Amino acid sequence: MTEISHLLSDVISGHRLTVDEATRLLNTQDRDVLRIASAADEIRERRTGNVVTYVKNQNLHVTNICKNLCGFCSFGRSADDQGAYCNDKATIQEKARLALKRGVTEICLLSGVHPDFSVDSYCDILTWVLEIGPHIHLHAFSPDEVSHAACKSNLPSAEVLARLKSAGLGSLQGTAAEILVDSVRKVICPRKLDTAEWVRIIKEANSLGIPSTATIMYGSYETAKDQAEHLGILRSIQDETHGFTELVPLSYLHINTPLYKKGITRAGATGREDLLMIAVSRLFLDNFDNIQVPWGKLGLKMTQMMLLAGGNDLAGTMFSDDVSTNAGAKDADYLDPIIMERMVSDLGRTLTERTTLYGPV
Repeated sequence: MTEISHLLSDVISGHRLTVDEATRLLNTQDRDVLRIASAADEIRERRTGNVVTYVKNQNLHVTNICKNLCGFCSFGRSADDQGAYCNDKATIQEKARLALKRGVTEICLLSGVHPDFSVDSYCDILTWVLEIGPHIHLHAFSPDEVSHAACKSNLPSAEVLARLKSAGLGSLQGTAAEILVDSVRKVICPRKLDTAEWVRIIKEANSLGIPSTATIMYGSYETAKDQAEHLGILRSIQDETHGFTELVPLSYLHINTPLYKKGITRAGATGREDLLMIAVSRLFLDNFDNIQVPWGKLGLKMTQMMLLAGGNDLAGTMFSDDVSTNAGAKDADYLDPIIMERMVSDLGRTLTERTTLYGPV
């Protein structure tokens, strides 16, 4: 047996991977990649069975005006840039009506971190959507938006979170995490909150009964060790709060991004790296039930293979993903459940619609 085979056998028997061991797995380049995927699929079957889940949701883009203008992003604009927008109440409610006509159970509010938005701004947006669909689940806002609203409103972040929950926030987005290693953040997102602040706000949200997703954006500037350290932070938070609903691995889309054009980042993750991120996340995150496969960033054929490497969730129908398409992704706007069914049944598994919080519909 190879060193990797021994390690995988230990994991299947209950060993908890260390960060160094996860780094070793993430750096694998030979046929052991497939052994890692197979072990991850075995763990997936134990934890979630042969069901593949998805949620009927729609992304609702509020504004692309952003204080951060991160170099890995092609979505954000300054207020005076061509193409900058900030939707008003009427436009947001029109989009919400369209979402309800499509039968979604979740609306995901996506936005740049508008420099003028306060906690009142965010509460207003939640209220506007819930006026149209009182029973819709609102999955919204990142820790960076919470931090900004706290500074703008001169309030503690815990109070901001409490007000958002009272206004109808159902779950917090675990975005703005990117890579939770500050030496990497200084390069790819220097204007965003640092690692400690991101962790603190996520823990505050979870302590207030606000669940959140966990994310990792990989394939830009970071190393495999950075990726493993990021996963270690997520696992530690989950040990403490049990507030994460899932991991959402986000493969860096490089094509139209400033950092790539300047030669600072690489050209995104390879297929090997994509597969290993899903598989190693499944093996390392022993306190997570759900590992999502982001079909809009990977393409449908690669997405199907990720379901054989530890993934158990196909995210949502989305209907629009301006963040991914602006960065160069094709066909990232909508995935019909009929196509999901074909992908899943081809693997001998069962497709099941879920709620945002992984309950039955």
